[in-house]
Amino acid sequence: MATIADHDRRTIDWPRLLSVHALLFVGATALFLPTIASLGVGPWSTEAGVHGPLVLATGIWLIVRRSAEIRAAAQPGSLGIAVAAMAVAVIGYTFGRAFDFISVEVASMLLAYGAVAYSFLGAAVLRLMWFPIVYLAFMIPIPGSVLDTATQPLKAIVSQSVTSVLGSFGYPVARVGVTIYVAQYQLLVEDACAGLNSLISLTAIGLFYVYVMRNTNWRYSVLLLILVLPIAILANCIRVAALVLLTYYFGDAVAQGFLHKFAGMVTFTSALLFIFLIDALLSPVRTWLEKAR
Repeated sequence: MATIADHDRRTIDWPRLLSVHALLFVGATALFLPTIASLGVGPWSTEAGVHGPLVLATGIWLIVRRSAEIRAAAQPGSLGIAVAAMAVAVIGYTFGRAFDFISVEVASMLLAYGAVAYSFLGAAVLRLMWFPIVYLAFMIPIPGSVLDTATQPLKAIVSQSVTSVLGSFGYPVARVGVTIYVAQYQLLVEDACAGLNSLISLTAIGLFYVYVMRNTNWRYSVLLLILVLPIAILANCIRVAALVLLTYYFGDAVAQGFLHKFAGMVTFTSALLFIFLIDALLSPVRTWLEKAR
């Protein structure tokens, strides 16, 4: 008789699995491909959704790396619950697809996959995989109206901080609301510069980093995630200040051209590296928290 360990080491027979559940794979692909295509030409092509492909790839990796645990804990779930969840998912997906509500479409797609997973693997596996499930939810684009409302306080913080710092160095800057004036130029602190877009991406990547690297200490993990907010705001303050200086010295065309997008990439990368640096600097705190458990 094969032991559990031997069972866990068995590889998945994909050809047989595909032949037995061919209709299921066709349905899953029919949901996945159109939605991913819409994300690719829509939210994922903007700064707000730049983290989407990375979340998808790393989320799948988080699930695959624990496939042995999944097979060991798998017990079929309730068919009634699975059918009810799938019905909600199909209705939501149809509505989102028909009326171009990409957030509803993506959320419904994930719910459909969750319903199938529950049907075949059971609730124990879903509890075991709670983090990849929550993490994959970062694929769901946030509606623009929610972004506009949520970013308003961050816009004010960024614009106030930039004008105060640059003004103290003698630059002719002023602000009215979230609009910054420098010399004869006028700059609006847009959503991309206000912190929330970077905050969403940094939170997603920060969660992944904390889960993989620091999952053994939840107190330290929470501390590290809390620091994501000030890091995102600081990084965006630096970005806006750089764009203001570019506008002042080289004109609006230069600042709003390639250098604007380049500044966004550099800012996100710098903020991510800063998280790693903070993690390294806080190693004594991590050691103390581990001993205090």
